Amino acid sequence: MPVIPESTKISLAQRLREHAKAKWPQLTAVHVRYHGQFAYITGELNDGEHLPLMRFRYGGSAHRWGTAIYVASTNSYDNQIWFTGSPEEAFDFVCDIHVGPIAP
Repeated sequence: MPVIPESTKISLAQRLREHAKAKWPQLTAVHVRYHGQFAYITGELNDGEHLPLMRFRYGGSAHRWGTAIYVASTNSYDNQIWFTGSPEEAFDFVCDIHVGPIAP
């Protein structure tokens, strides 16, 4: 089981926060917590609600992550073997599902 280096933890969190700030104004914050080889991503909505979004599994490199989408009905994460994009692209995909588009 590969351990996530501290520099990779910092980089991932910074990248996701910067991306969310630019693309997801519905989120006031993005929280990243780590446990073993996993990074758990939670969005904070404007009303203060914390919304579990996804989990990344470290693949041995800052550019290799497995992706799992949070499923509220089962209170668990569903691995997405088919997803091969960047962490930011995975974040956008999950936010499209859980946060939704900005109303016009």
